Amino acid sequence: MIRKVLIANRGEIALRIIRACKELGIQTVAVYSEADAESLPVRFADEAVCIGPSPGHQSYLNIPRLIAAAEVTNADAIHPGYGFLAESARFAEICENCGIVFIGPTPESIAKMGDKAVAKKTMREAGVPVIPGSEGVLRDAKEALEVAEHIGYPVILKAAAGGGGRGMRIVREPKDMAPAFLTASSEAQAAFGSPDLYLEKYFEQPRHIEVQVLGDGKGGVITLGERECSIQRKHQKLIEEAPSPAVTPELRRRMEEAARRGAEAVNYRSAGTIEFLLDRDGNFYFMEMNTRIQVEHPVTEMVTGLDLIKEQILIAGGGTLEHVVWDHQIRGHAIECRINAEDPERGFRPSPGRIESLHLPGGPGIRIDSHIYAQYVVPPFYDSLIAKIIAYGRDREEALRRMQRALDEFIIEGIKTTIPLHQRILAHSDFRAGRIDTGFLARLEESAAELKAAS
Repeated sequence: MIRKVLIANRGEIALRIIRACKELGIQTVAVYSEADAESLPVRFADEAVCIGPSPGHQSYLNIPRLIAAAEVTNADAIHPGYGFLAESARFAEICENCGIVFIGPTPESIAKMGDKAVAKKTMREAGVPVIPGSEGVLRDAKEALEVAEHIGYPVILKAAAGGGGRGMRIVREPKDMAPAFLTASSEAQAAFGSPDLYLEKYFEQPRHIEVQVLGDGKGGVITLGERECSIQRKHQKLIEEAPSPAVTPELRRRMEEAARRGAEAVNYRSAGTIEFLLDRDGNFYFMEMNTRIQVEHPVTEMVTGLDLIKEQILIAGGGTLEHVVWDHQIRGHAIECRINAEDPERGFRPSPGRIESLHLPGGPGIRIDSHIYAQYVVPPFYDSLIAKIIAYGRDREEALRRMQRALDEFIIEGIKTTIPLHQRILAHSDFRAGRIDTGFLARLEESAAELKAAS
């Protein structure tokens, strides 16, 4: 059994992990930078350790300081949350070598799925549909041209060592390949420390669908339905829901079976996500595997009744999945809106600063995952996510109405947020009808710009 967990993260996910640990009777240690000294995770954890200055590379990404904090507080496990070091095979390996339980996948699984070219090869061998593209890392732009000629344009270049929209370039014509390759490779080097790229067929107006998996590392793997993640800006998700309005029971069965085979291929342990691209003809293809808990995990929790953070902790402590297999039927519908401290009217410019006043929404079917409070100062050093609103209903229509109510009730003064953008999206007829794809937001912004120019 795990006795004490150090949380190697900050913000809402750190608070979320603290809550799960408290319900399991496990002690918690919050680590924090100087910018986060007044944060709620520091206040609610059993212990707190300052690990450095505000910049992430001097604190939350500083592995020696994290390990030292665990050793000083006698923490026997570390939960990395998401972001920062959550998908670092090196961090997971160092934890294991120091006798500290890493609450997540094995270093081997993280490394294999973290290399996108290796991940595609692994999934292909497991019988999972994979997007047509290069067999592995591209040698140069010339090889990229050869692959593109074979599979047909348009294509997309992607960083082999990471995601999140960095190191990506769409190429529609041969003449654009060389400059796109150079730019994508430079971005990949800067973001992930590796310039390696691979190439895939690019599909117009696809949907982004992901399947939640749980594995115990002992041969047990279960799937927990899918999430619709098509509302994105520059490959960053804004709204997620479960189940997807586009997935039929038969398609869900096939996607879950493919995800299960993929997770079994790496003897997966912990919570993870198999991400698929769904084209307009109903064909789905593996994109990547996220070897961590996802920001959007609450929508799956709402429709399954499971606590995924607790499951991660129990599995890391040596548990199996026998206790959850009996009942994970999907019930109802859940939608999540990510509320960021950004100004959508000014190119999504970050909006750090003091929250002068705050009123969080509530009522039936509403869940708020957040670390903010009145007079809290949103620091400029980290991701701009400040809250997640999750609305649950008996069906999609009820969940939508509850989310609209919650957005109307959410009052935050002193900083700009993405709440007005979410209100516009939820009011759009195409979104309400479930007619969405990864280009939805770009079209919405384009329409808004045209209206503004006309006026």
